[in-house]
Amino acid sequence: MPHIYYKMGHFGLSLLRSTRTCCLHRRVFTCSHPFYQSTIPVHSCQHSRRVSTDLCQHIQDLSGPEQRLVNKLYEGLIGGQRASLAESITLVETQHPRKKELAQVLLQKVLAFRAEQERCNGGKPVAFRVGLSGPPGAGKSSFIEVVGKMLTGSGHKVSVLAVDPSSCTTGGSLMGDKTRMTELSRDLNAFIRPSPTSGTLGGVTRTTNEAIVLCEGAGYDIVLVETVGVGQSEFAVADMVDMFVLLIPPAGGDELQGIKRGIIERADLVVVTKSDGDLVVPARRIQAEYTSALKLLRRQSKSWNPKVVRASSHTDEGISEVWAKVELYRDFMLASGELQGRRKAQQKVWMWSLIQDNLLCHFQNHPSVRDALPHLEERVTKGAISPGLAADLLLKSFSSSSS
Repeated sequence: MPHIYYKMGHFGLSLLRSTRTCCLHRRVFTCSHPFYQSTIPVHSCQHSRRVSTDLCQHIQDLSGPEQRLVNKLYEGLIGGQRASLAESITLVETQHPRKKELAQVLLQKVLAFRAEQERCNGGKPVAFRVGLSGPPGAGKSSFIEVVGKMLTGSGHKVSVLAVDPSSCTTGGSLMGDKTRMTELSRDLNAFIRPSPTSGTLGGVTRTTNEAIVLCEGAGYDIVLVETVGVGQSEFAVADMVDMFVLLIPPAGGDELQGIKRGIIERADLVVVTKSDGDLVVPARRIQAEYTSALKLLRRQSKSWNPKVVRASSHTDEGISEVWAKVELYRDFMLASGELQGRRKAQQKVWMWSLIQDNLLCHFQNHPSVRDALPHLEERVTKGAISPGLAADLLLKSFSSSSS
């Protein structure tokens, strides 16, 4: 992958060079989520900062039906219509080239809407994002349902973005998370959206970050992102949320070795689940082990020391204490300004992640690469040339034809 960055650097930069302002619509809306309530102006036919020339061209090139579709989705989304939110997420998840352009126009409108909300909220985010991960069997879905019901009961609007692993063979996903959150899925103040990873590494999808933006635009003030079962790498969600929560089941064997250091270092809160009945004693032991282990790791934040708590989704014991820790973290990070700084850094990380994906796709579909690929693949499989030499030849073919 570093070779691709090096050889195709001029192409990546060309995607970012041109910027100009763009005309969007302005109207007045009433913000209704618990963190922030007032009547504020929202985006309109005035110039928005740093919108790409391509986006402006997309807006100008929209046909009448396309404009009506984008406006309908946008108006329904900021009006809190669940069907519009679901359709908007489907639009950003599409791989259809023209629909991807429509999705970017919609996203830019929602981003301007959200930016106006944050300006009227003193520059502070109006929604809080929590990523949850853990090994299979940790009880992630059960935990989210209990926490979600508690939050909607106290006046919050909660959206859950649940990512299911896709089959390496068929590409399909079971999408079982929504069926495991039966009570929360019936709650009108909750929105649950399962999505397949579709081969994306890191436990999230390519469009999870954009789905978060859409959920916030729809008025959901708490966004919970559940990733696939965790291993060594499934913590990319930490680069798109305000707080990363790691769920650990008790009595899982060699716990400190089973969950590797990479993910422990990213956790802001560790929750030992299923702490009830016969598992209370092992849960306490694991809590003590992780508390000691976290003291040996370098702190990510100047304002917060990661905590280890116990909870039971079956008895609800410890659930309110877990959320109290989440709120305490949010207050500390907002007061210090770290939360806002983290979000800015995350946007840059996610931009480069998308550039990497798009560059690889562009490379694979380039005519020179596509023509040479079958022959080189055959020579590699026969052992005639090394994979490294084949990669260099493909990159050379790409760069010479692109220059």
